Amino acid sequence: ETEFSPQRLLSEEIVKTLMEVAERVRLILKDPQDSLVVLSGCGTSGRLAFFMSGFNRELQRLNYAPICSYVIAGGDRALFSSQEAPEDDPTLGALRLKKVSTIPCLRGKKRVLFIGVSCGLSAPFVAGQLDFCLRHPDVYTPVLVGFNPCVSLCRNEPLPGCTLTFRSVVTRMEELAKTQKAFLINPALGPEAISGSSRMKGGSATKILLEVVFSASFSRTPVTFKYAQWGYGRAVQKILCACGRQVCYLGWGSLGLLGLIDASECKPTFGHSELLFPQGPEFSISHDDFLDRVLPRLTDDDAVLLLYSDSDDVDEVAKLAHRVREKTSNIHGAYHQTDGGTAAQQVPCYFFLYKRELSTKLLLNAVSTGAHILKGKVFKNYMIDLQVTNSKLYRRAARLLQVRIAMVDSLKMNQHLCVSVVQVVPLALVCLLTGCSIKEAETRLEQQPIVREAVEACLKSS
Repeated sequence: ETEFSPQRLLSEEIVKTLMEVAERVRLILKDPQDSLVVLSGCGTSGRLAFFMSGFNRELQRLNYAPICSYVIAGGDRALFSSQEAPEDDPTLGALRLKKVSTIPCLRGKKRVLFIGVSCGLSAPFVAGQLDFCLRHPDVYTPVLVGFNPCVSLCRNEPLPGCTLTFRSVVTRMEELAKTQKAFLINPALGPEAISGSSRMKGGSATKILLEVVFSASFSRTPVTFKYAQWGYGRAVQKILCACGRQVCYLGWGSLGLLGLIDASECKPTFGHSELLFPQGPEFSISHDDFLDRVLPRLTDDDAVLLLYSDSDDVDEVAKLAHRVREKTSNIHGAYHQTDGGTAAQQVPCYFFLYKRELSTKLLLNAVSTGAHILKGKVFKNYMIDLQVTNSKLYRRAARLLQVRIAMVDSLKMNQHLCVSVVQVVPLALVCLLTGCSIKEAETRLEQQPIVREAVEACLKSS
């Protein structure tokens, strides 16, 4: 048998494909009137599609016409709240792609480069879009970004409402990739620190790959993070150890947007009953909303993390920080400063922006993940209290129960997963470990609100 050797982020084949996609973007830059780049994904991937479409601002700064648009499963509301049911609808994905490609201000596009992101090569919403592109090759060129390098592990069951499977779509794209009619960017990253939490390594790698493509498309000098190193361990530990209640992000510019994205991912990932990162009613997310709704309730048990750089209004940051310090001494800052030396003058400014954004994302992921580990929302390396709101999360919950409880009866497990709505995984796990009823399991969890400790107690007594 041939030894399986997955591609890595810096593998020659991956870099070659990135440059080929960058060349397609460069051609679109030359003809923006009739061309378009559409980025799409679900959950974290969709939020990053939205974030990366901000490449338009850099293009306009350099006197290029904007060329990027985005699609996220669940629409714009999914940018800041969980909208996971649409992720299971391949037909809706195709319709959304068709709509964004033909809205009045974009009508008549003759060339569309579609970049679909699905970290596990499993999202039906994205599969429907890729299939749509493959059926309309005269206009659409599909690019799939994922991190499941073994195609045989791709989801191979029919997508809802059709006979397609994600694996069949990938197989067709692999064949077309030989003639550059489709592109597959699928390096191996290894397992996530928290099983299934692709918002961390998967999200960061997605951002790196897209930034390489976009930067190379007009500069021929792609951004590289090969030699970039950040050490945030002590800073994260200090923030979390001093915080007993909640963490609030206060950010400026794109760094503030990264804070909003990180906060929005916490509820569906960890299933906390209270918002650890207050968003306010109706997405009241401005600094004024923070001053009106959050600041009056702050205590020394709360932590506030400021996200800003030397390109922001530092005086404004200082004034806001002073008001926060009047309520809590637990205030921290992630400040980015550009070295003004000769080396900095020789590097395009977007290089520093991308480094700032990536390092900030890594910091935020560490803070929010660490906070939820301390809250007992992670058991070993499993998300123990995730919301089961679509087929992907249902399978993840089922696998967790099967891993933790050997030879569990699948019918019994499915019954528990289907009946439970709130705290579905902890309830099912306690029921299966102890043989108790759902009502009895609810009582156990009420007595021990830290989910991890409740589950560990059941494991010891089982």
